Amino acid sequence: MTSAAAASPAPAASDNKVKAFLRLVMIEHSVFALPFAYIASLTAMFLEDARVHWWELFLVTVAMVGLRTFAMACNRIIDREIDARNPRTAGRELVTGAVSVRSAWTGALIAVVVFLSAAALLNPLCLALAPVAVIPMVVYPYGKRFTNYPHAILGLAQAMGPVGAWIAVTGAWSWDAVVLGLAVGIWIGGFDLIFACQDVQADRAHGVLSVPARFGVPAALYGARACHAVTTALLAWYGAVTEAGTFFWAGLVIVAVAFLYEHTIVGPHDLSRLNRAFFTVNGVIGCVLFACTLLDLIARGLGV
Repeated sequence: MTSAAAASPAPAASDNKVKAFLRLVMIEHSVFALPFAYIASLTAMFLEDARVHWWELFLVTVAMVGLRTFAMACNRIIDREIDARNPRTAGRELVTGAVSVRSAWTGALIAVVVFLSAAALLNPLCLALAPVAVIPMVVYPYGKRFTNYPHAILGLAQAMGPVGAWIAVTGAWSWDAVVLGLAVGIWIGGFDLIFACQDVQADRAHGVLSVPARFGVPAALYGARACHAVTTALLAWYGAVTEAGTFFWAGLVIVAVAFLYEHTIVGPHDLSRLNRAFFTVNGVIGCVLFACTLLDLIARGLGV
């Protein structure tokens, strides 16, 4: 009885470490990238044989979550000293000690092994190109140390998701997927410009580079608007080249309205609703476009 009682705290401590690591990598933010990977995968499946390949879709999900978890863990590890000097990020798990650097590296290595394993199970081209997807994930957190445009590196990293998801299904390169990837990368780079606006003072004080820190908040917000206008145009291009139907175009209208709303609630002198713009609106954009694309593909004959 006594030995059992003594042993009981171990699982609880282990659970707490896992939960702390999941908070560290913000696992719930997979909602930003996964919908576009699904759009690419399902469109490729529709064009191939008009049927959902569930095993491939599962592996795409595993690969995306694995790579994103690796990227976030690396980001937090590499930036932990910068985070400690910024009041907004000083409560992050690596700063407070809720997660050790060793545990974070362990989680990152497990995540990248999961990613590579999923890529290997998909097809040879996915495995061959997997390292290309990993590199910008590691370069991005260093970007703010040598360029005013780290947001562009983040955009490049995120652009690879839809391209990789398409290759996962077809085993071949697709320029249609590149159009979607560019849309996603420019979209995410744009809302990273918005997100970085809240750290201008801390970034300038500690030599962290970004567009808002170098050029000011108004310039960053104008840049974000331009990015999201280009994103909308690229999504329209993607819809045209894949011969999308009514539901997709309806979803794109909703996305355009969401972008307009996002840029009306955040201004150079009012960042109080930045989190709503960053988390809520951008989460809705991905989910709405995915739902409308799925309805469109089903209406056009995709068998589920």
